[in-house]
Amino acid sequence: MTVAATFLTVSATSAWAQSNDAPRNSAAELAIDAAVPRPEPANVPPPTAADFKLDTASPDATKADATTAPATTATKPADVATVPVSEPAKVEPAKEEANKAGPGNGEAAKNDTATVAPAQAPAPAAAASSPEPVKAASNVAPDDQPAAEKLRDMIASKSVRYFDHKAERAAVEKFYTARDFAPIWTQSGKLTDAAKGVVARLKDAASDGLNPADYPVPDFAAATTPDALADADLKLTASMLDYARHAQSGRMHWSQVSGDIQYPEHPTDSSEVLANVTSAKDASLALDGYNPPQKLYRALKKKLAELRGEGDGPVIQIADGPVLKYTPPRARSQPAIEVEDDRVPQLRAKLGISENADDRHYDARVAEAVRKFQSTAELKPTGVLDDRTVKAINSPRHDRQIDTVIVNMERWRWLPRDLGAPAIGDAYVILNIPDYTLKVMQHGAQVWTTRVVTGQPGIHATPLLTETMKFITVNPTWNVPPSIIYNEYLPALQQDPTVLERMGLKLDHNPDGSIHISQPPGERNALGRIRFNFPNKFLVYQHDTPDKNLFAKEDRAFSHGCMRVQNPDQYASILLGITDPGAHYTPEKIRSMYGSSEIDLKFPTPIPVNITYQTAFVDDEGGLQFRKDVYGRDAIMLSLLRGGKNKDLENVIAHSQPNYVRPVGDVRIASDNSWSSGPSFFERLFGGGPTPPPASPGRRRLQPQSQQGYYQR
Repeated sequence: MTVAATFLTVSATSAWAQSNDAPRNSAAELAIDAAVPRPEPANVPPPTAADFKLDTASPDATKADATTAPATTATKPADVATVPVSEPAKVEPAKEEANKAGPGNGEAAKNDTATVAPAQAPAPAAAASSPEPVKAASNVAPDDQPAAEKLRDMIASKSVRYFDHKAERAAVEKFYTARDFAPIWTQSGKLTDAAKGVVARLKDAASDGLNPADYPVPDFAAATTPDALADADLKLTASMLDYARHAQSGRMHWSQVSGDIQYPEHPTDSSEVLANVTSAKDASLALDGYNPPQKLYRALKKKLAELRGEGDGPVIQIADGPVLKYTPPRARSQPAIEVEDDRVPQLRAKLGISENADDRHYDARVAEAVRKFQSTAELKPTGVLDDRTVKAINSPRHDRQIDTVIVNMERWRWLPRDLGAPAIGDAYVILNIPDYTLKVMQHGAQVWTTRVVTGQPGIHATPLLTETMKFITVNPTWNVPPSIIYNEYLPALQQDPTVLERMGLKLDHNPDGSIHISQPPGERNALGRIRFNFPNKFLVYQHDTPDKNLFAKEDRAFSHGCMRVQNPDQYASILLGITDPGAHYTPEKIRSMYGSSEIDLKFPTPIPVNITYQTAFVDDEGGLQFRKDVYGRDAIMLSLLRGGKNKDLENVIAHSQPNYVRPVGDVRIASDNSWSSGPSFFERLFGGGPTPPPASPGRRRLQPQSQQGYYQR
């Protein structure tokens, strides 16, 4: 048996060697050859007759067979050769099984050394076909590697210390991860050009009415360790993101100021800010781009610098002298008295009067500018240039004026970046409540302007909003809003049952007991002849009025919230000329439609309407104008800015002023809007809406909004 086993081993080995003489062409075959240990051919002569002996069942032979068989089975070439080519990895368990031979296999191992060679090292071809995993090379410069490792650790465990907003933390982590956590603002410990630009912009934040203290700049010169460099990098990133957010959206949310403000949201995208600023050729200019782009904002910024004594030109000082007073004409025989004085040209320049700049006469225009200045400087607005007024004008710092300009710049951040509609030449309507004026703009220039009457201070204040005007209504019906019915008309009816009839109003009782009061179209209609509709949550609009005398007053806050327009026929023709020029509307054509039936004129392209609150603005002649803070908005905003309650835009405080469309008293109005005090604009305009719940016993309730709409006026 020993000779036979030897013969089989030699034969198998010889066959294995011969089979391996053939070239291996495929990669799989080469891989197997390299991965599977192959025994060398045994150096044994061919068997002879003496090698063949009769089998004997001696204990020694049996023992030898028993100890040799397992080792031979584990390593025989035939078993190795039958491994499937598609699964070369299965060779490894066979090798492990052979290595697990117990101590009893020691002798067999010694006997097999002549026939089984040690495992050979893998060939280079195998290494190429099954490479070991290699870690990707880092793009971080060697000098920045220590800071990068610190940044990785800080962002993973301490990012909440630097970034208050969850979205910011996610954007920062993503941005740093994409660059292998390499520092953004330094290279080899030195500030980059982008960092220098960002630092310069943050330090100059005051020029845009912002507070530089809100955007601290870390001391990179003192950052000499990886920890300090990583800390400084994250702090500058946080300050940069804060600046961009405040510059674009404001330091406070508009709902912190009042409940009757509704502007479109335009928050910053932290990922976009990081990518934009860090890749820009001029990082300072890129960061400045988040401030409002409007011309009027830029003009206010320039005036702010002049008020702080930082203007480009020389500082103008008005000399002391006699009192200057303008006396208007009283009759044909007594013309106006205009005093001449060498100081008047300087006064014109100081107050921004560019017309007749060299005129020495203290005329009506100069007296009016002096009066408006006095009203903003806590002086009696007389229009007389006296010593106190001269001293106030020459003051190097007009703190109150500076504050007023700053809060107006802040309100510009709430407005949309694009005020107009591009399809119609960027046309839009802008109404300034404190100035009581309305302007139609197109192609960046004023097309038309008129006077307006706005809401009374308090619960009837005109809201600030941006919406789109979709159509106008000629000969509108006035459906009296619930607040006016219950707060004004019902108490008046108790005193005089004929008051509504005398006012041209109609009172109806529905079967369910609800009340509806309306006024049909006509000259006496409270809405006049035209209503301008821009649907909004406050249910306000612009309209004509039969009370034309109010437009002659300087302060014109008299309405219940809606805006009365002085020249509605001209206004309608201007708007229709912009949005529907082919129809050739004129004021005369509009007036020819006056009658007793409602006519809706729809705009092919809606026109944006922006209701603003500008107590400081630059007029067409370049002069800085101030207006009375009729609704107290400036005072509220200054309080918020000084109180430091504006850091987090996500924490919006409760509304500070009630919505004027909500009736005073316990009056229930059916509505499908949880936020509204009544039906939606379209429900009030076109009818519809849910059926109100049954009225409480002994109490009347309002008419269902199925037939009539309600409006403020």
